[in-house]
Amino acid sequence: MWWLGLTDKSLHMDLRGDGVLRELKPRWEKGKLIESYKNSGVALLYVIKQVDVVISAVGSKQLADQVKIIAAIKEEGNIKRFFPSEFGNDVDRTNAVEPAKTIFATKAGIRRAVEAEGIPYTYVASNWFSGYFLSSLAQAGSTTPPRDKVVILGDGNHKAVYNKEDDIGTYTIKAVDDPRTLNKILYMRPPGNIYSFNDLVSLWEKKIGKALERVYVPEEQLLKNI
Repeated sequence: MWWLGLTDKSLHMDLRGDGVLRELKPRWEKGKLIESYKNSGVALLYVIKQVDVVISAVGSKQLADQVKIIAAIKEEGNIKRFFPSEFGNDVDRTNAVEPAKTIFATKAGIRRAVEAEGIPYTYVASNWFSGYFLSSLAQAGSTTPPRDKVVILGDGNHKAVYNKEDDIGTYTIKAVDDPRTLNKILYMRPPGNIYSFNDLVSLWEKKIGKALERVYVPEEQLLKNI
């Protein structure tokens, strides 16, 4: 489990599989990444005591485990802000199909748990990670953008927001002590970062000086493929 505690005097702690504290080094830094291989209740409480802000960045398979972080925060009572692992769409305002539907429902459940415990929070709706998506123009199995043919899901006209990962991190950190983001959803929607898939393909075609064959997959076919 990966999560980040931010404090003026944070700790770097390494918890191995048996939950034993192997390394504990005081750090006079603004923030430090804390890695845990086991959700030991005692160890988690010990870490929570050392920080005043928790930013969770667990993966999709560990989203539900955040209830343990919530319980530790509630017990200690010292956390000024909790950022659950979101960093995508606003999960309370989506209409998804599986497998995304289950992931969004889990994230929404974590939101409700945070609110029920009265924990101060900020939810980060950062939309698409540009480095993850644009590096291949979302072509399945590819690590580079296409140069001959591009597959486009749907009609390619729906708009989306693409944000650079570094910028997402920067604005998340800025939100830590910004009172305007307390118990709010932080939407990252720079006007210059909003494009349709067709827009992106056109930009790529202009860059490489070549028109691509565009293969459109209708919504009905896409749902069957899923």
